[in-house]
Amino acid sequence: MKRTEDMDEQPARRQTWSVDVAGFALDLPIVPITPDFAISLMMVIDLGVRFGEHAGRELARKIAPLEPEIIVGPATLGIPVAIETTRSLGLDQYVVLQKSPKLHLADALEQKLTSITSKGEQRLLLDREAIPLVAGRRVVVVDDVVASGGSLKAALDLVRRAGGNVVGAGVILTEAQDWRTMLGPDAGLLVSLAHIPQFAPGPDGAWEPIPGS
Repeated sequence: MKRTEDMDEQPARRQTWSVDVAGFALDLPIVPITPDFAISLMMVIDLGVRFGEHAGRELARKIAPLEPEIIVGPATLGIPVAIETTRSLGLDQYVVLQKSPKLHLADALEQKLTSITSKGEQRLLLDREAIPLVAGRRVVVVDDVVASGGSLKAALDLVRRAGGNVVGAGVILTEAQDWRTMLGPDAGLLVSLAHIPQFAPGPDGAWEPIPGS
């Protein structure tokens, strides 16, 4: 991996981070969260069908030995990951954990979560009609990126509350290391396709990877 810069822009304002996602090269924009902290942002829904198929296929390859019976993905960016992983595993149904309250989710199972890329406290919601798809079955939870681990932990906890047997978790990218503490023992369940660091300003003002991230 290496940092690349757009020579037509100021380096501190426009930089990308190059990452190899199981053989698929991406240049991700480095996006400031605060003046002293930035992340490289992957919007999986903007990367096209070919990348989605690739990521789903490669995650399915890693997940297949776990013999999952159902794939669960949190909204919003976990949805295409769940769809493509399910397709590549030869399964049909998948379960989406929603974040926005909808009419049919008035009585949903609920789990609170926090995320570094979203403001404030959020909720994950599992439609009670979907509980039979999860209860007593071998479940793998998938998502696009795990950073703080808050969203993934909430998803795992919610699946277990619904009676699911969580046998694994899969993400396209792990980001930094905070997720390990958040997930605790569940960190050992996680498989990923690549890793990205987090960033702080260097001496010249350009974003540089935070050591150890």
